[in-house]
Amino acid sequence: MKRVIFNQKGGVGKSTIAVNLASIAAYKNRKTLLIDMDPQCNSSRYLLGDAALETTPTILEFFKSSLEFQFYPKPENTFIHPTRFENLAIMPSHPEICELQSKLESRHKIYKLRDALKTLSQEYDEIIIDTPSNYNFFTQSALIAADVCLIPFDCDDFARQALYTLMNNVGEVKADHNPSLQIEGIIVNQFQPRSKLPQRLVDELLEEGLPVLETKLSSSVKIRESHELNLPMIHMDARHKLSQEFVALFDELENAVGKQKRAA
Repeated sequence: MKRVIFNQKGGVGKSTIAVNLASIAAYKNRKTLLIDMDPQCNSSRYLLGDAALETTPTILEFFKSSLEFQFYPKPENTFIHPTRFENLAIMPSHPEICELQSKLESRHKIYKLRDALKTLSQEYDEIIIDTPSNYNFFTQSALIAADVCLIPFDCDDFARQALYTLMNNVGEVKADHNPSLQIEGIIVNQFQPRSKLPQRLVDELLEEGLPVLETKLSSSVKIRESHELNLPMIHMDARHKLSQEFVALFDELENAVGKQKRAA
């Protein structure tokens, strides 16, 4: 399964969700690859700590290599690095990746990631892609390469307005480049059940028929500690409420995939 985590609005927890879902997949003995395409490199730092700044080659070198004609191109796994967590590997990002965007666009390299993941999906059970907080070449590349898209949503009216634009963009990629792409679900993040506004917004999204996932992720200061320690929640405190919510989210997604396969 190739999943992309995408939202054009920043601060909705994309990297946190990407890393924790990947960590749980690996924890459940699924061979897992996390691809960080965000120039902020948050996922890379979350898993690798300070070593993320020195780890090479990265996604930057992957895309640079696509601009160079090579009779014998480097294998896709050249750009992948192990983490200290069993079954979990990463293709880290680099702050300078955005400098390549105009060259990649002009040379029509939008399908290079898709082609690489066709090969890598034979080696990995799960591939999760973290994306920038805008709709650009790298986000489109990820959507073209993925099977499904997960949309983090924080319960905010501005986030709701951005959600409609986002879904239109995903629909455009589906229509033009990747007809099998599906929106797997909307992940409600930083949910506060005692507050009326978040529940009202979720209810309204459900009334509109949008695919809001049943599992919601709580707001917790524990996640900041997880970031600082470079420890995904399942490894820092598996019994914590938020850890259990991430596990429940992963299980919900897997159960849905299982139902689809049985129906087919």
